[in-house]
Amino acid sequence: MQHIDDFSDRRLGAWCVHCGATTKGSRDHVPSKVLLDAPFPQNLPVIDVCAPCNQGFSKDEEYLACLLECAACGSADPSQVERLNIRRILEESSALRTRLEQSVHKSARHDGSTQLIWEPEGERVRRVLLKLARGHASYELGEHMLDEPNIVEFCPIHLLGGEERVRFESSPIDGPLAPWPEVGSRAMQRLVSGDDLVNGWVVVQAFRYRYQATFAGSVHIRMVLRDYLAAEVVWDP
Repeated sequence: MQHIDDFSDRRLGAWCVHCGATTKGSRDHVPSKVLLDAPFPQNLPVIDVCAPCNQGFSKDEEYLACLLECAACGSADPSQVERLNIRRILEESSALRTRLEQSVHKSARHDGSTQLIWEPEGERVRRVLLKLARGHASYELGEHMLDEPNIVEFCPIHLLGGEERVRFESSPIDGPLAPWPEVGSRAMQRLVSGDDLVNGWVVVQAFRYRYQATFAGSVHIRMVLRDYLAAEVVWDP
């Protein structure tokens, strides 16, 4: 990723983007490295957080990363998992592996075949997505979104219908008269330069993580994790 300096209101850097507490120098990657593969991209987005928040999401993030990989490969067996860091987590945590195995069941298709259905722990997934969305809002838009969002939605991206998929993949601020982000914010600079943007998305790592962060009266954050999970978080004014 390209390095982009932030020229928005830097006073926000003194406060944790998740709880508003004094950061005291603790920083966090957005997205977390557990959602990516080594070698990691250069210049990963980094935000200011407090130490408790920096440590408090790690188990949920590991859970979500493992759930996505297991759903993608169809098994919680570490030997069947493609990503090396996820394989290691599953090998080292039998409790997590058992939890994931207990969350899957078979469902019959209309043609008589069967498919695996993974039942996520919704609140854990929501916590991680909200954490990521707050990080992107801060890093890209210079906005600290401490309030609860109006919308937190997520589902496997292949389950989005045609019109839903088109809406999700497009930008909420398309058009020449659309409002622009704060002058000096990274999102504004990306619009001007096009750095890291592919069809309006910031691609952190191909096939692993991409996101949009837009401001059009409302703060809209969209994310795609592992080319599998589509998520949208919205804060209305």
